[in-house]
Amino acid sequence: MRFVANGKFVRLSLSAIERDAEVIVYRGDRAHSQHVLPSGAVTSLFLEDPASFTQVGPEALSRNWFAPYVWRITFNQDAIILYHHLEGFGHEVRPLSDDEIPQKNWLAYGSSITFGGNAYFAPNAYIQQAAIRLGVDVLNKGLPGSCFCEPQIAEFLSRMEWDFATLELGVNLVGLATPEVYALRACTLIDQVHQANLDKPVFAIDIYLNIADWFLDRRGLAAQNNQPFRDIGRSHVAGNNHRNLRYIPADQILDDLTSLSVDFVHPSDDGHIRMGENLAEILIKEFL
Repeated sequence: MRFVANGKFVRLSLSAIERDAEVIVYRGDRAHSQHVLPSGAVTSLFLEDPASFTQVGPEALSRNWFAPYVWRITFNQDAIILYHHLEGFGHEVRPLSDDEIPQKNWLAYGSSITFGGNAYFAPNAYIQQAAIRLGVDVLNKGLPGSCFCEPQIAEFLSRMEWDFATLELGVNLVGLATPEVYALRACTLIDQVHQANLDKPVFAIDIYLNIADWFLDRRGLAAQNNQPFRDIGRSHVAGNNHRNLRYIPADQILDDLTSLSVDFVHPSDDGHIRMGENLAEILIKEFL
């Protein structure tokens, strides 16, 4: 949730469904407060302008991402939230204008890793970490457990408004599909998103290092498919040879095995942060 309030105080009423939810509030780019919404009850958050903002000059409030007076309300990844009311106490509360938000939109498609899986603190997810460093607004379309490169998803992504896109592909299909099926699905998705947006950079990211790379039993599909799936994406992008379609080897982003949590699939918070730094550096060199 994002809004601008002209008064010093606002009251935001929310409730969490199914389980407690964590709320992290930002004022512009800066962390403001952290709250817990107990499930099954309406909770009112009283948010006050930081006193420190009136004690410093405008240079201290310089922005990288959002205007400093924007309220941003973020939630942990598995939160299911109901919005009830936003009270401005007689002052205007309005949506953001174009000059109060980042000027570039990043579309990030991928698996639960892109979604931010296993990051205990939601803003640590690598996509969010990279977006902060790039100063861009991110449209996170990570699909936990269901990043299957369906044609319907390809069409949806193609029609969205964005300035550049990253497509993290493969890990949810390694145990379910043959290389032939994967090539059809993944290459079709890459092509459809790219062909609909030829003037915009599209970066294909292959499969991050994961547990299947070290399975002792190599008979399963996941153990057999990891590297062939990576090769398919690399070869397809190389064969296209279009200046706005590019390939990022995943081991340039997740470059340290200790970045993985104990499931050997999802990064830890430290791993997400490191990945965000690496991806931001790559995108700055390649595009921004």
